[in-house]
Amino acid sequence: MDLEHGYPVPAAGHETEEVIQRSRFRTLIGRADSPESAHAFVQRARERFPEATHHCWAFVAGPPGDTARVGMSDDGEPSGTAGRPMLTTLLHCGVGEVVAVSVRWYGGTKLGTGGLQRAYASGVKRTLEELPVRERIARTRLEVVFGYTHVDAVQRLIEGVDGRVHQEQYGADVRYRVEVPEIRRIRFTRELAELTSGAGEVRRLD
Repeated sequence: MDLEHGYPVPAAGHETEEVIQRSRFRTLIGRADSPESAHAFVQRARERFPEATHHCWAFVAGPPGDTARVGMSDDGEPSGTAGRPMLTTLLHCGVGEVVAVSVRWYGGTKLGTGGLQRAYASGVKRTLEELPVRERIARTRLEVVFGYTHVDAVQRLIEGVDGRVHQEQYGADVRYRVEVPEIRRIRFTRELAELTSGAGEVRRLD
């Protein structure tokens, strides 16, 4: 997977439900591009199902498999039986910026350590199989410097690569701070050089 150019993320939330030995498990999955948004997703699940016995969760708030911003909770289940198998499943699913909450209503029959681990992991896996995803396009921040005679052409070039201008500065020359899709950065740099006869400059800000 070429993470520099983009990766799958949830396009919308999805939920599935299963009953295992009289315990009801409802698994909710959504997008979380930060730990804060993941915790907000968990909180909404708690508010929706306040009567549930457990609200176990895990998230990967970055590219697929990236452990830099992850989190998990067993929420009262025996240590390592809920959050860890949920997180492991998320880390290996190939989808990034994803959060899962497994809401359990205890049915009176103990599942045991292995049974709990299988139940929480399978709930996440089953929900991921039906999860709608879309491609997250990686974008790169650039500073572009060029002469006044090329303003219109540069603006058309930026639009042509699906870029976005975030800052404009007009002095001895023109300076734009832009974001362009990483997959089109090389093309953008080459075409800027062509239309400015090599006088334009592009500097990566990331």
